[in-house]
Parts: sequence; C-alpha cells; structure tokens
Amino acid sequence: SSVFFQDVVGILCLVSVAAALDFKYHHAEELEAYLKGVHAAYPSLTHLHSIGRSVEGRDLWVLVLGRFPTHHKIGIPEFKYVANMHGDETVGREMLLHLIDFLVTSYRRDPVITRLLNNTRIHIMPTMNPDGFEATKVPDCYYTRGRYNKNGEDLNRNFPDAFESNNASIQPETQAVMNWIKNETFVLSANLHGGALVASYTFDNGNSVTGSLKGYSRSPDDDVFIHLAKTYSFNHASMYKGTGCDNRQTFPEGITNGYSWYQLEGGMQDYNYVWGQCFEITLELSCCKYPPADQLEGFWRDNKAALIEYIKQVHLGVKGQVIDKNGNPIPSAIVEAKGRPHVCPYRTNEQGEYYLLLLPGTYVINATVPGFKPMLKTVEIPDNTGNFSALKQDFSFSEVSIKSRAVSCPKTPLYQDLERTSAAAKPTLHILVLMTVMLVIFK
Repeated sequence: SSVFFQDVVGILCLVSVAAALDFKYHHAEELEAYLKGVHAAYPSLTHLHSIGRSVEGRDLWVLVLGRFPTHHKIGIPEFKYVANMHGDETVGREMLLHLIDFLVTSYRRDPVITRLLNNTRIHIMPTMNPDGFEATKVPDCYYTRGRYNKNGEDLNRNFPDAFESNNASIQPETQAVMNWIKNETFVLSANLHGGALVASYTFDNGNSVTGSLKGYSRSPDDDVFIHLAKTYSFNHASMYKGTGCDNRQTFPEGITNGYSWYQLEGGMQDYNYVWGQCFEITLELSCCKYPPADQLEGFWRDNKAALIEYIKQVHLGVKGQVIDKNGNPIPSAIVEAKGRPHVCPYRTNEQGEYYLLLLPGTYVINATVPGFKPMLKTVEIPDNTGNFSALKQDFSFSEVSIKSRAVSCPKTPLYQDLERTSAAAKPTLHILVLMTVMLVIFK
C-alpha cells in the first residue's frame, strides 16, 4: 500500500507541476522539469523530445501537442513556435510555457482549443539558445552578450541565405533546427523575439528580383505574409497601433517587411520559407528585451489571443495528395499556385502531400510530376480557418506508376542566379524586339 501511496503522491506532484506555472523566468533545469511534468500529466496529448544540443550541451526541447503528437498524420498540418533564439530576448520563452499550460488545460474544456488540437500538430520550442539565456546574468532592456550562442554567433544570421553566400559557420543550434525543418512538413511558424513591438515578415534580405531597389523585398506570397502579420498584430492588445518603442520608429498597423525595417542575411524566417516550404514571421513582443518578471503576466494577457489566432492560420488555403494510378502517393511532385512560383519549387512530402497557404479567392493549382504532362485544377478557396481544415484538392496521375526520388534544393543563394539570368535576359529581349521591328519595316 505504501507503493500505491507513493504513486498517488507522484501523480499529484506531476499534476501540480503542470498546473502551477508561475509568472517568473524559468532557467534550464526548471524549464526541463516543467516540460517533463506536462508530458507526464498529459501523455496522450503531448510528445516531448530534444531536437539537438546547444554548444554547452543543453537539450533543445520541443513539446509537441495534438491528437496525434508522436507522428505526422495525413491532412493534419504541422505548426511551430520558436522563442529565445537571442538568449537575452526572454519574453517569448515564458509566453510559450504559458501557451503550453493554456493549451493542455483547455483541451476537452474549450471547444475551440479542442478542435485546434484535434486538427493541428503544434510544436513548441521555448528556447533555441539556452546557453545565451543562462549567460545573461544581468537582465537589460537593450543588449547583453547573451544574445549570441556560446561561440559568439548570432543564430539569426547563421542560416543559408537565398540572396548571398553566408560565410558564417553553421552552429549546432542552427543545424538542429535545419534538420528539424527537413524532417517535418511544417506549414506555418513564428519566431519570437524582443526589443521592438512589431510583426515582421519575409524577405529579410533581397535583390533586384524581389524589388529591394525600392526598399521592400517582396516574396511571391506577399499578400499571405501581410495577412499573417496582421493576424498577430490585430489580435495583440496594442501591436496593431503601430506606435513602436520610441518616436523614431513607427510601424503602420504593427507590421513591417523585414527588408524595409533593416536588411539582414542568414535569417531564420527566409530559410523557412525558401528551403522549408514553411511560412514564418518574426514577432517582436517587447520594447524591453529582458523585462522584470513582474511584467510577464501583463505580456501574457497582451499576447494570448494573438498566439492562438495565429496558429489557426495554418488552415488557410489548399491541401491534398498527389497519387499515381494505383493510389500510391507520389513524393517530390511540384505543386504550386499559378503566378506564384517559388525560387525553390514547393514539393510533396513522402506521403505525396502538399500544403499551400493562400488567401480566399480563385486559383489555378499546378501539379507536376517530372516527365509527365502537368495537371491544372481551378479551385475556389473559402476562408476555412474557422473549420480547422484547408480546402482539400487531390491530384491523381492515371498514367504514372513511379516512385519519385526525393529532390532537395541546393543551399546556394538561389536569388543570385535568378538576378543574373534576368539581367542576362534583358539585352536579348531588346535584340528580339529590334529584330521584330526591322522585319515589320522591311516587309
């Protein structure tokens, strides 16, 4: 009976760990204990794993929440939040712990959260830079060395860049995130920072191809990114007001194109979009990078609705499978909306699935299996975020019975090549026009 009593006490302790999340800063050991406590208290709703280790050997913990937390299910999109990439920007780290707490305690009690978790697989990484957080001994509103990882590298300048060669040596934390992106079918994401109050979106870098000469670097899905950024800013208590943190900086409607704000190379959001097929925005949540702990409860109130509303956007647009004549999935088929080609074409995963985030409207979806005639389908996309499911549209290639090979996009600056070809094409175009004019004249 004493064993039984110990078990009961153990379970009660776990439940209290999961329930009593204080508004304070949680250091590495406490953060780990909290995540393990939540997983033990909600084993069927959560899956806890480490995607790698920091320079100093700390685990990079990810808690996955959903009806099928351990693995990807066809038709259920993957979503992620990553915080504390800069170790001294701390608000996001605590917001994600409170988000976990809110999601697990609301499941089966709140119908919206229940549907959200039944139809979405949500990955939460409270800290991408645990070493930097632990190194920040004196909290500061502006800047400390804890921003960087243990090797003194800025992790948000450390990813391959689509516009120029990034010479930074890839850090273990960055490599872990790159592998994670490669192994999951992430559709939507946000990374949480501090030091401003704004939702910033792709691209962070640019060249003439993306219109950077006009001070704005536009992606093919610019309309979707603006919608995503506004979804967050307008559901936040004050971000949408756009007042910024001082008189010098104002952000109309609380959003900005990354490049328009300031150019950076090797950023995580551009990497997600170009190589991960995942739309990511950067959320700056606090003017002060490391505010006093007694302000955390207020930050949670300000961000709670926005954090939930943003996750729902993973159900925008259209999704489906590409299959062959035997009903087998075709991996690596290209599926894109006409008029929005990605520099690295978006392809189906191992299960032949694709997910395209698109605003409500009429689109032509083009599915291409190399060596076969492409299939075009016109779709009318409603706003389905309230139904927690994007529009479903499958493609069946009746003459195909092949297993497509996995195709990966080169990590070279892809937009550099595009700039070269567009510059090279211009003179040829002029010559063609000239020749046509000459022919007409001579005729």
